[in-house]
Amino acid sequence: MWRASVLTIFPEMFPGPLGVSLAGRALGQGAWGLETVDPRSHATDRHRSVDDTPAGGGPGMVMRVDVLARAIDAAAPAGDARPRLLMTPRGAPLTQARVRELAAGEGVVIVCGRFEGVDDRLVAARGLEEVSVGDVVLSGGEIGALVLLDACVRLLPGVMGHPESGTEESFSAGLLEYPQYTRPPSFEGLEIPAILTSGDHAKVARWRREQAEAATRARRPDLWAAYAAAHDRSATKKA
Repeated sequence: MWRASVLTIFPEMFPGPLGVSLAGRALGQGAWGLETVDPRSHATDRHRSVDDTPAGGGPGMVMRVDVLARAIDAAAPAGDARPRLLMTPRGAPLTQARVRELAAGEGVVIVCGRFEGVDDRLVAARGLEEVSVGDVVLSGGEIGALVLLDACVRLLPGVMGHPESGTEESFSAGLLEYPQYTRPPSFEGLEIPAILTSGDHAKVARWRREQAEAATRARRPDLWAAYAAAHDRSATKKA
């Protein structure tokens, strides 16, 4: 079973949205497991402190390396091969490719930072992979953890009803997804593109690819540049 262990001082935030819809049903059926670990339970003082003032001065508080290290060791003892992730705006951007790798493994251990962040020594001491869900600053790592877990869980075997649902979508082939339509065929003068109702599957596939490429070129030039470069390399190898 794919297992997620989340270290958070707000365990009541979980499962949250992961307790409903596809993820919630899969959780109830035992397709994946979720546990929360409150670092406060690994503090040693009577106040159950998990933070202290920043070395060198400055505003806010920093989460202590010793308390978090004990919490990680309790959640993932020696021999636990699951990746250890730290949700932080300083991390590498989360990608669909990385999500697929995580979903194919045994699960994840996620550390949710708070305040001004965590003592940086924790990253080296416990081999944490720093992950960001976007160029924004959140109140803590919990929202990012929910995003990451939802992205992973939906890819687990049997969670999505149609096996192609996880392949024909944005980022799966390096492109944004093509536009989707459904009934009614006409809405306030806007029509479903005729090619989608033509019954010609080859033309539909070609139209969808063209639309995906156009959307990516216009909206995400960074993705388009990587996609185009990959295709150029492929064409060069074939030549």
